[in-house]
Amino acid sequence: MLAQLRRSVVLALLCMVFFGFVYAFAGTGVAQLLFPHQADGSVTARGSTLIGQNWSQTKCPGHPLGSCVFQGRPDAVGPYAGSAKPVSGGGDNPLQANNIPGQPNVMNPGESGASNLGPRSSVLLSNTEELVKYWHTLGVDPTPDLVTTSGSGYDPDITQQDALVQIPMVAQATGLSPGALRALVVSKTHGAQLGFLGTSYIDVLQLNEALAKLR
Repeated sequence: MLAQLRRSVVLALLCMVFFGFVYAFAGTGVAQLLFPHQADGSVTARGSTLIGQNWSQTKCPGHPLGSCVFQGRPDAVGPYAGSAKPVSGGGDNPLQANNIPGQPNVMNPGESGASNLGPRSSVLLSNTEELVKYWHTLGVDPTPDLVTTSGSGYDPDITQQDALVQIPMVAQATGLSPGALRALVVSKTHGAQLGFLGTSYIDVLQLNEALAKLR
């Protein structure tokens, strides 16, 4: 009986050491070697590269809020949700983030959703028109992406054209030359996965982190 108990304890210890430590450390090492970005996660000092955030409240001394950074697409929390009661903070939609009386202008991390507004929706038309006006006040002729949301609403990425149309706004607020900003946008443009899956894109968080270093 003691011999069987001893074998059981030894086997349990071996399994604990192998599967609890050796396997875990080996897996971590392989992940760091082959997929360092994925292994380290998406969170940086300024946010997550996988979830869009509200940049419209970024302070720009002497210039309108949000004009000294590149902004992403609005999410579906706020007026796009078609709700009479806006969510606290307004999600990542610059209209709601700037226009909730008595509430702090903060983002709603982790909250989003599709608008479920059809092409004939008067609410969708009104919201889109208001977003166009918002961009025009910043001196930007917006692309369709900047005034609409996707199905998920998280939208951490924009196209290169979405970023290029914002260059006059960012150049005026930061004092950087349009040429330097254009080169920055090009350098932060990721190609399609494997060269043919999807389209090229820019992560807004990565672009603004690079912009902060350039400034």
